[in-house]
Amino acid sequence: MSALVPDIETRSVMDIKLFQEKKLADLLTYANTHSAFYKARFKEKKIDISKIKTLDDLKTIPVTSKDDLYNHNLDFICVSSDKIIDYVTTSGTLGDPLTFVLTDKDLDRLAYNEHISLACAGGTKKDIYQLMTTLDRRFMAGMAYFLGLKQMGAGVVRVGNGMPEFQWDTIKRLKPTVAIAVPSFLLKLIEFAEQNHIDYKNCSIKKVVCIGEAIRNEDFTYNTLGKRITDKWPLQLFSTYASTEMGAAFTECETGKGGHHHPELLIVEFLDDQNQPVIEGEAGELTVTTLGVEGMPLIRFKTGDICKAHYDPCKCGRTTLRISPILGRKQQMIKFKGTSLYPPSLYDILNTVPYIKNFIIEVYTNDIGTDEIVINIGAVDPPENFDKELKDHFRAKLRVAPTIVLQTPESISKQQLPEMSRKPITFIDRR
Repeated sequence: MSALVPDIETRSVMDIKLFQEKKLADLLTYANTHSAFYKARFKEKKIDISKIKTLDDLKTIPVTSKDDLYNHNLDFICVSSDKIIDYVTTSGTLGDPLTFVLTDKDLDRLAYNEHISLACAGGTKKDIYQLMTTLDRRFMAGMAYFLGLKQMGAGVVRVGNGMPEFQWDTIKRLKPTVAIAVPSFLLKLIEFAEQNHIDYKNCSIKKVVCIGEAIRNEDFTYNTLGKRITDKWPLQLFSTYASTEMGAAFTECETGKGGHHHPELLIVEFLDDQNQPVIEGEAGELTVTTLGVEGMPLIRFKTGDICKAHYDPCKCGRTTLRISPILGRKQQMIKFKGTSLYPPSLYDILNTVPYIKNFIIEVYTNDIGTDEIVINIGAVDPPENFDKELKDHFRAKLRVAPTIVLQTPESISKQQLPEMSRKPITFIDRR
């Protein structure tokens, strides 16, 4: 295997388990010594960490919830302020942003994660990466990509998000080979290129690492968004899933069969609503225990993201588990007229309609206490009966039809990207 594939990621399941159990013992000792939150939690629950020897023993520790982080944010910090190098916040998708701190060691871990993750997606030091994501605004991801690419030795062009004209000018001038971008932004790049007679299909960029939005279905085929991009632009797309809380990523290799787990960085579980492991093959809430984190380690943190685990060895040679595309966020599940939905199922339908340029989905509680869905769409030249046509489309796919509100694409764009936003807003929960 390549030197960019860590040895532990090609070892047997038992070797990986033993490796993680040693790392777990170190983490528990560290957290019990330095984390005010976990020290109090262990004492309150009468947990003797010396008796936690195996990964299975982890279940004796209560899960850490987002509410725990909101209510005790600073109690998770394990280092003095003079050891903190970088302060970041979460995007606040499901609530107020949370503060996370990183030490010099944590930044090295972050760089290592992105180095091996982008190498997993076929990246090399010969590539030039165009970063179409912000590096400022307390955003961990942009920093992670830059540090990982620096460690890889690849070239980096820090363009930032938006600005299609500037993106294309940079591509023309510097000939980057890979982009890191929110996939829906690629449609805007295509639209700008077509309007301005840019030969985008033959430009230097051949691969895109896609962040923040799903491009695949559960069976790893391209979803509507992935198809719309690749039908127009013959790119190789790679999915990646990450979060500030875990400071690590699950990134696809070139087989495109799920995001690879890095066992040296995370212990992962897939839990049901009662915090019990789901049966293999079933979807569960991704729950992570961070390894090697100095500033704010987390133990059994429930991410809120629902996905499936795949345990068969990958053709790339890695033996680690892989995760499916995120099927939805637990807190974003909608109960609409007797049907349970996650926003991605709505996105997939909206992305099939040619005249819809952008959209925002709003969910609120009506006067009888049930969920209602309003979809605000930015459309160009919609047909006269677009409302009925779109509702029929939803009924055919999901058996229910939301309320449709027509707006201009410009109006939706302003709502999607308010000042200081780090990524487009497509879902607003007003319940």
